[in-house]
Order: sequence, then C-alpha cells, then structure tokens
Amino acid sequence: MKQSTFIIAEIGQAHDGSLGILHSYIDAVAQTGVDAIKFQTHIAEAESSALEPFRVKFSYVDSTRYDYWQRMSFSAAQWREIREHCDTVGLEFMSSPFSNAAVDLLEAVGIKRYKVGSGEVTNFLMLERLSQTGKPVILSSGMSSYAELDAAVSYLQERGTEVSVMQCTTSYPTPAERLGLNVIDGLKQRYGLPTGLSDHSGTPYPAIAAAALGAELVEVHAVFDKRMFGPDSRSSLTLDQLAQMVEGIRMVDTAAQHPIDKDDLAPYRELKGMFEKSLSVNKDLPAGHRLRFEDLEAKKPAGQGMAARDWQQVIGQPLKRPLSQWAFLNSEDLDNA
Repeated sequence: MKQSTFIIAEIGQAHDGSLGILHSYIDAVAQTGVDAIKFQTHIAEAESSALEPFRVKFSYVDSTRYDYWQRMSFSAAQWREIREHCDTVGLEFMSSPFSNAAVDLLEAVGIKRYKVGSGEVTNFLMLERLSQTGKPVILSSGMSSYAELDAAVSYLQERGTEVSVMQCTTSYPTPAERLGLNVIDGLKQRYGLPTGLSDHSGTPYPAIAAAALGAELVEVHAVFDKRMFGPDSRSSLTLDQLAQMVEGIRMVDTAAQHPIDKDDLAPYRELKGMFEKSLSVNKDLPAGHRLRFEDLEAKKPAGQGMAARDWQQVIGQPLKRPLSQWAFLNSEDLDNA
C-alpha cells in the first residue's frame, strides 16, 4: 500500500543571499504541511570559476556567475542556525551540495540525506564523497540519459548508499509537454527504487499527478512571489500554491491507502432504496391492455413495484386489472395465465 508522499519544498536561491529572508521562508514553509525544506550549498571557489556562464542573465547585481555564488553562500555557523531553525519548526533540513567542500560543510552542520542536482549526476568525485557519508542520496535526472543514470545509481549502490531517483526536466518553467510523467514508472521499473518527481512547472498540478501515479517523493521550488528577483522565481510555487499542492497530495495519499471494494454495496443500501426506481405506468390503462414501452415510466423509490431494470419482462404482457396513471407496476398486476 502506498505510503504518504514525501514532499520537499526547495528554496534554492529564493532568499537572494539574505539570511533574514531565508529564515522567513522556513517559518512560512512550515505552515504549508511539507515534510522537508531544501536549500543549495554553494562554495564559489570550490565549485565555480570566472568562466562559468549565466544560465539566465537575470542579475543586475552580479558581474559573473562566480560572484553570484559568493553572494549566495553562508558560513558554517549560519548553516547550523538554519538547520536548528528547521528542527524547531518540524521541517527536515535538506540541501544540495555542489562540491566536496559543500558536503564537508553539511556534514559538520548535520544533515539527514542529500539531494543531488541533475548537473551533478556525472560528478563521480562528489558521488564518492557522498557515499563516504553513509547518508541516503536522492538523484535528480533532469539532464541525464539512462546510461548516465545507470552509472550513477550503480556507483552509489556498490558503495552501500541508499538511493532514490526523481524524474526531472531541466526547463524553467517546464511546459506540460515536457513533464515526462511516464518516466516515473519507467524509473521505478528500471531500478526498483523509491521514485519521484522534481518539478519546475510553477504549478501545483504535476506533483499531485505524480503522487497519483505512485511517486514516493516530490519536490517543487517555492517563492514568496513569482515576481521576485532570482533565476527560479517563475518556475516556483507561491506559498499558497504550495499549501494547495500539499492538500491535493495528502488527499491522493489517503485515497490510495484506502482501496474500495466496488462490490461492497453495504454503505449504499439505504441510498439505493431512495434513489433507484420502480416501474410504473404513465397513463390510465384498462384491464387486458398489453403493455408497450411507451406505457412505462420509472419512479422513486425502489421496492414499490417491479425493478426498472426488468422492464423488458413486462412488454406484451396483458394487465390483470386496470391501472391509473403513475401507479406502480407489480407482477401481481400482470395476467400471466
């Protein structure tokens, strides 16, 4: 039976380097019902160089992508305060590292599991460091072929790492045509691992659909307002949308955990008596009249006359006695001799 879907709200860079805004996100996201809040841990000198191009030229503040990563970084002490705040409000603290140095920092801060962004799936140097932590790893497959994903999954599993895999489309925002919901089951069948969806559509619907398709975990970006500064704002859910998505997923989870026996009609016994219908005649009819389809109507409630489903049995049968318009038709009214 399907367990409750694990829901991750990714803040990523939505805090824009402000520790105050980041802590505000923690408090706000805690009210939506998600299970975990995820950040990204960037150490500019360890992961980037001045040669790294902007994915989207969104920044009027940063001359280079390297400058942006520097502005997005926090100290180990600040990350520890972030993790403690998450603990206080009941959210699992998660982060995606983008260097071995970031893994080392997160290990010192305290983290339960790691999320690997799709751009890092071929970074076996970091996969090795992650395997050394003994922590579970969630792989995002956005930019990965099956061959690349096979290699990463095998590498981690050979080292005893607990792995989950997420379908992801590296497109911001992702149009419906490129969501790849079919890949969720494909990943599940291919690896036999917990599988989910990391969505960048900016709407609550794909994650709800993924839960209905059996995803064990889903991830979406969250932002206070889609008009905020940052590379992922348009691909994110507002906090209200996030709460709506959580409500939808929890409803899907509850439905999946309570399979219905369609042949068990006990809950509907009283309602069936109220809403199902009995045969009646729609006009005054004399004794001896042979019933035609045009003479019949079906009226509530059930049990007052012959069942409406048996109408064909009375066609051509003569009436034993006259019936007034709208009278219920019973087998005793028919001359079967």
